Amino acid sequence: MTQLWTIARITFREAARRKILWTALLAAAAFLALFGTGMHFQVRDPHFNRIPPLLRYQALSSILLIGFYAIDLLAVLMTVLTSVDSISGEIASSTIHAVASKPIHRWQLLLGKWLGFAAMVAVYITLVFSGAVAIGYFIGGVHPRGSFEGAALIYLECLLVLTLTFLFGTMFSTLTNGVIVLGLHGVAFIGGWLEQIGSVTESGRLITLGILSSVIMPSESIWRRASYVMQTSIARTLDFSPFVSRSAPNANMMLYASVYLLLALAAALYRFHQRDL
Repeated sequence: MTQLWTIARITFREAARRKILWTALLAAAAFLALFGTGMHFQVRDPHFNRIPPLLRYQALSSILLIGFYAIDLLAVLMTVLTSVDSISGEIASSTIHAVASKPIHRWQLLLGKWLGFAAMVAVYITLVFSGAVAIGYFIGGVHPRGSFEGAALIYLECLLVLTLTFLFGTMFSTLTNGVIVLGLHGVAFIGGWLEQIGSVTESGRLITLGILSSVIMPSESIWRRASYVMQTSIARTLDFSPFVSRSAPNANMMLYASVYLLLALAAALYRFHQRDL
């Protein structure tokens, strides 16, 4: 186990030094600055202040939810871009031989790398999500319900994407790996919107397509659950923004996503053990 945590620490340090991570942090800082400025202007707008206080609070809560949506997108992209060549890139360049030739099991090598990136993603989400919550509270005077659960679900979504990146990294090149993972996430994204539209128009076929896309790739379902637990019941009823959901995947879908993640991780460990390095 000591070797496992050593690999995790080394991976975390290496990931922290990557330019793409610092670029993602700069993008997050720029987003928070823009988001905070927009929230400030909205709060100070004289026309907005004529609205009844309850509706003002719901509108600001919906703006904060849009901010969380942007954070979710940034976190997923950062997870993929920083980890996409962790396995496939090192195999292609043969740099993985420097570690694989040591007296260490392959499962410890891959799982240690996975844990290192998982820790990095946790730090990233904590920083950016906390920044958005602080902006909403100190500037807009709003605090999302279920913010801790929402952040945990976004983290689960990123772990799912990270695990698929590792799995396909044991099979394909870096570029192909990235295309597959982002493509699957795109399928889930479109399917989630189709399901939402189907629920409004009462179209059973659209709802079925959305459910099938969630079975193939449950990442969007995790986000919709996160957004649901962080929004108020009034916001869901009045549809303040297109990011508000009247319904959300239940606990069974979150259990499915968790099992999906574990199976993908087990498949990655098995495939890496069988892979000719």
